[in-house]
Order: sequence, then C-alpha cells, then structure tokens
Amino acid sequence: MFTRNNLILLRFHFSLFLLPVFLFAISQIEDINTINAWIMFSVLHLLVYPASNGYNSFMDRDETSIGGLKNPPKADIGLFYLTIFLDVLACIISLIVGWEALVFIIAYIFASRAYSYRGIRLKKYPVVGFLTVAFFQGAFTYFTTYYSSSNLPILENHIWAMIASSLLIGGIYPMTQIYQHEADFKDGVVTLSYLLGYVGTFILCAISFTVAMACMFIHFSLKNSLNSFFVIQVLLLPVIVFFLYWFVLVYKDITKANFENTMKMNLISSVCLNVCFLYLIIKQ
Repeated sequence: MFTRNNLILLRFHFSLFLLPVFLFAISQIEDINTINAWIMFSVLHLLVYPASNGYNSFMDRDETSIGGLKNPPKADIGLFYLTIFLDVLACIISLIVGWEALVFIIAYIFASRAYSYRGIRLKKYPVVGFLTVAFFQGAFTYFTTYYSSSNLPILENHIWAMIASSLLIGGIYPMTQIYQHEADFKDGVVTLSYLLGYVGTFILCAISFTVAMACMFIHFSLKNSLNSFFVIQVLLLPVIVFFLYWFVLVYKDITKANFENTMKMNLISSVCLNVCFLYLIIKQ
C-alpha cells in the first residue's frame, strides 16, 4: 500500500495549486481559531486532496502526463486502499474541529469520488464536471475553511469571496486539461477544454479570471479594504503576462499547449495567488 509508486501518485505537491482558496478564506477571518485552521489545513492538503489525486489515478490508469507528473507510474490496488485509509483518517481528524467539519469533508470526498468513479464519472460530462470542480474546490472549500476556522459566524458579504474562489478555480482548471484532449477523449472523457478548443479555453479562462476579480472588488469594497484588492492586482501581474504570452504561442502553434507550459502556468498562478493571500494574512 505505501509503495513508492503509490505515494508518487498521491501527488502531495499538487496541493500547492489548491492552497490559494484555503489561504484566501483564512485571510478573511477576523477572529481565527488557529488550532482548527491548522487541523483543516492538514486534513485538506495532506489527506483529502492527495487521496482524491490517488483515487483519480487509480480510476484513470493514466499512461500519459497528468497534473504534476510527466511520467506517472502504474496504479495498483494498493493505491485504492491507501486512498481509503487517507479518507478515513481525514474524517477522524476533522471530528476534532466538530461534526460540521466532518460533514463538509465527507461531502467533498463523495463529490471527488463521483467525479472519478467509473460508475458515475462526472468528469466525462464537460459542463457538469467543470461545475463540480469549480464549486467544491472553490466556494465549498472557502466556506468549509472559514466556517471551521473562525470563532465568528460567516457574514453574507463573503458570498462574493466564495464566488470569486470558484471563478478562480474555473479559470485555472480548464487550462490543466488543455494538453490532455486526445488522452481524455480516448478514455471517453469530453472535457470542457476539449469542447471549447485551444483558443476557446483561453477565452473562457480570461473571462472567468476577470469576473473573479470583479467579485473580489465587490468583496473588498464591502469590507472597506480596497487597498488589499489593488495590491492583489499588482502581485498577479506575472500571471497575466505569462497567460498572454502562452496564448500567443498556442495561437501560432497548438503544440505549445503542452504539459510543460501547463505546469508553468499552474506554478506561476498558484505561487502568485499564494503570495497574495499570505500577504493578506500577514496584514491581518
């Protein structure tokens, strides 16, 4: 079960790409329960996300590049049992925070399994798969983090932050599929990126990111903290620059929509977003 290949397929490093939403939620908490925050960080990024990655790899039996791994090893039944172990452990630990946290974690796990499980396979439906990922990795994770880590109830104005979180994920997620069109299609999966094509994927992501920033503007306006919003815009400039540069490359030559450039885009966007929200946490 704990073999080298199985641990590789958990892709712990991929949690870096999902960290921004957690940090965003933490940065907006005015009275934080530090212990609960660290517990939720550990449950999500060290247990739930890796288990989700591993389960997806077990179901897909990937032979080509996947997010974070250019040459993934073969999955075996031990990987399946390892993901179950991590999920159970996540549920047990989340109970330390409270029964609500347990319910949130179970809901996320079920959604993740429904996304990958061959009997349901939400990922093969372009719109449903996209919305599932955008909601659960975005708004749902923001709400789960905030609710579990704050000593105060979540306010209504945070709906804009939750929407922004889903839009950020919605802007990044199709880009992670752009180099997998053929592999996904052979597996019976029609992704939104495949449906839109290369140029369409870039356009969707640009629109999603722009609307996300508009929602953030409203959120920070309601908090009388527009200075934070403008700092975020400056820190995200590298993301915009590389995105436009990559779009021009792909527009001229679709072979540039490859694994290497996708990982560069993921790394730049996740690092910049993480820096943005770490700045807000330090400022708070």
